[in-house]
Amino acid sequence: SGMHLSKKCSAFKVVLSALLIVALLQLIYLSFLSKFHGKQQRYRYSELFGGSGAKKNGHPEKNSRKERLRFSLSTGGIFDNSGQYRVYKNLIKRSNPSSDVLTLATHTTISNLHHLESLLDRWQNPLSAAIFAHGQDVKFATALVYALSFFCPQIQALVDFHLVCLSGEVASFPEKDREHFAGLEDCASVFSRLETHRNKYQNYDISGNVSYPNNLLRNVARSGTESTYVLVIDIDMVPSADLHQHFLAMIARHEPAGHEVFVLPAFEIRHARKIPASKAELVQLYQVGEVRPFYEELCPRCQAPTNYSQWVNSHVRETGTLEVAYTVPWTDPWEPFYIGPNSVPLYDESFKQYGFNRISQSCELFVAGYKFSVLSSAFVVHRGFKIQGEFHARKDEENKRNRVLFRSFKEGLKTKYPSSSRRC
Repeated sequence: SGMHLSKKCSAFKVVLSALLIVALLQLIYLSFLSKFHGKQQRYRYSELFGGSGAKKNGHPEKNSRKERLRFSLSTGGIFDNSGQYRVYKNLIKRSNPSSDVLTLATHTTISNLHHLESLLDRWQNPLSAAIFAHGQDVKFATALVYALSFFCPQIQALVDFHLVCLSGEVASFPEKDREHFAGLEDCASVFSRLETHRNKYQNYDISGNVSYPNNLLRNVARSGTESTYVLVIDIDMVPSADLHQHFLAMIARHEPAGHEVFVLPAFEIRHARKIPASKAELVQLYQVGEVRPFYEELCPRCQAPTNYSQWVNSHVRETGTLEVAYTVPWTDPWEPFYIGPNSVPLYDESFKQYGFNRISQSCELFVAGYKFSVLSSAFVVHRGFKIQGEFHARKDEENKRNRVLFRSFKEGLKTKYPSSSRRC
């Protein structure tokens, strides 16, 4: 049996040494891989942010994008009317800027920019995005926006980015911050980097008591486009599917009146739910309470004039063509989301943070004589139910301050539209 045992032993040794050799080979392979990956990373990084000398012959068009970014940063931006903000308009331009009929304009801080992915997936057409960044985020925003336009073909083709920061801050080219951007190697990795950044702030609560200038951002996004019509929505909202082509077909069938805006009924959806694409899908979810009117809990009156029951019950003709379902007289405090000519009055930039920022503009549209036409089957959906108590601490005092502003704003409209008999 001693003999037998040593046979077993030597067999065991053979197996063991074979395993060791395999393990060793794997280690060698792994270290080669990580070296290779490191090389790839370095290459990616130099491709992204390296000097223009990097790979002169490799990607000439990518270099020219980098040069354009350098140029738009070197201008130092322009100040807004109040002098409190610095605006880099068209920090990054989309690669095929054909003149378009309808552009979507949106605004966000960097912590909500991850929503751009699903918004663009649904919209699939030109989009103008104004981003507000403060402090450390200015550099972060510049680099990530550039990385998005570099790695994501859809974004590259369709999105114009604008950057807004405080006037005392300056955006610069993210050349030296290698550690910030290691790991960015494709579109998905840029979005996952944004995801990790998303929970830093809640709503408008930006660190350092800085106000979020929503109306300035809306105007920047709007003026960043030459299109005839514009749809302005927040970045965490999603429009119904194929809205762009349906709208174009509608205005081709009949030319709209000059002073007409097209209202998209606004809804909010329970967080886990998939955003409905068609009116039929939306109505189904609405009937079981998974979708409800936007702001139903916080300010039902702000959306009530849309007349949700009439809209839900008005059946879309089987043709699926978009048309005006009915026209609504504007009543206070309605703040509809709508597609309007790009010539509609701008948003009043003195409204910041929370309260009265959109209503001031719809009130002005009304005084200026606009007609509000509700579209038959198009809509927008906000991700998640808006509920009491989830807002930041200073919401109420902001609301108070803006209520006072709103009073003087309405007085101003009397002077601005002296011949109008409409008041709001």
